[in-house]
Amino acid sequence: MTPSTTDRPRGDDPNSKGRIALIVVFSGIAATLLLMAPAVAGQLFTQMGLTPTQTGDLFAVELGAMSLASLPALLWIKRANLRASATLCGAVFVAGNLLSGFLDSYGTLVTVRGITSFAGGSLMVLAMALAAQTRNRDRVYGLWSMGQLTFGAIGLAVLPAFFETVGIGVVYWTLATAMLLALPLVRFLPAGPNMSSSLAQENPAKLNVGKSILGLIACLIFYIGLSGIWTFTGGIAAASAIDPATSGLILSAATLVGILGSTVATLVGGRANRRFLLIGGYLGMIVAVALFFGTPDALRFAGAALLFKFAWPWTLPFLMSTLADLDRAGRATNLANLFIGGGFAIGPFIAGRLIESEGGYSALVITSSIALVVSLVLVQLAQPKKVSASEPDTRAISPVDA
Repeated sequence: MTPSTTDRPRGDDPNSKGRIALIVVFSGIAATLLLMAPAVAGQLFTQMGLTPTQTGDLFAVELGAMSLASLPALLWIKRANLRASATLCGAVFVAGNLLSGFLDSYGTLVTVRGITSFAGGSLMVLAMALAAQTRNRDRVYGLWSMGQLTFGAIGLAVLPAFFETVGIGVVYWTLATAMLLALPLVRFLPAGPNMSSSLAQENPAKLNVGKSILGLIACLIFYIGLSGIWTFTGGIAAASAIDPATSGLILSAATLVGILGSTVATLVGGRANRRFLLIGGYLGMIVAVALFFGTPDALRFAGAALLFKFAWPWTLPFLMSTLADLDRAGRATNLANLFIGGGFAIGPFIAGRLIESEGGYSALVITSSIALVVSLVLVQLAQPKKVSASEPDTRAISPVDA
C-alpha cells in the first residue's frame, strides 16, 4: 500500500509545493547567465577586451558543460544521495561564480566557467528529472520554463545598470547569492538515492525506446530551428532598416511575452489534448518565422518577434512532458538537456553559414521553417497511445498550489 501525501516524509512527495519550488528556482538560476548572454558578452568585450571569437568560445564552453552534465547524471541521479549531491553541485556553483567575478585572465575564466556551468547543468538535469515524476507534468514544465524566462528577464532589466560601477562581477556574484539562498530547498528532495514516485510505482510504464528517440530528435530539431533564427533576429532588423533602438525595444517586449506564453501553458496544461496544444504552438512558431521573410517593416517584425517568443515557451512544456510520459524513469528528460544544448549550438552554426553563402536571410527563414515542421511531425509520432498530461488524481497541483 502506497502512503498518502500526508504520510510521506517531506522529501518523498514529488508533488509538494516545496519540490515544485526547487524545480523552478534551481533551473531558473542555472539558466540565467545564458539567457543574459547578449548583455554579458557586451560587458566582457568592454571590460576584458575579449575578441568575438574568445567570447563565442567562452559561451560555447558554458553551454557545452551545461549540456554534458546530462551524461553522468544518468548514473548518479538514481544512485547518489540526492540531497547531498544537490548541495555539492550548489556549493560548486556558488564558489565558481564568486571566483569568476574576480578573474581577469581569459584562460582561467574559461576553466572556472566550465566547472561552474557543469554544476549548474547537473542541477538543471535534476530539476527536469524531478518534473518528470510529478502528476501534472504539463503544468510543472510550464513553471520550469516560466522560472527560467523570469530570472533571465529580471537579470537583463536590472544587472546591466551596475556594469559601469561593479563590472561583470555583479552577474556572477548575484548568481552565487541566489543559489546560496536557494540551497535550503534541498530538504524537499528524498533523503536517499530515490527518484521513484508513488505514481510511477502505481502506474508502471515500459520504456518506449523508439518513441523516446523520436521525441529526443524532435527536441534537437526544435532547438536547431528556433535558435538559428532567433540568434539573428537583430541582423534581420538591421537588414530591413529597422533602427537598433526600435528593434531592441521589440525584442525586450518579446521577452515579457515569452513569460506570458509559459504562464498560459501552465494554466492550460492538463486541461486539453496535448496533440492539439503542440500543433497550435508549432504553427504559431512557423507563422512567426515566415513573417521574418524578406525585409519586414517594423510592424511585421514586431508581430513576428512577439508571436515567436509567445509560441516558443508555450510549446516547450508540452514537448518536455511528452518525453516524461515516454519514460517515467526520467532518462529521456535527462538526455533532453543534452539535445537542447546541441540544438542551441548547431542552430547558429548552420544559420551563420546560410547567411554568408546567400548574402541574406531568406535561406535561414526557409530552413528554420522546415526544421520546425519536421520537429512537429516527429513529436506527433512520438506521442504515447494515451496522451494525457497527468493521471486522474484529486490532489493534482493547480497553478496556485504550484
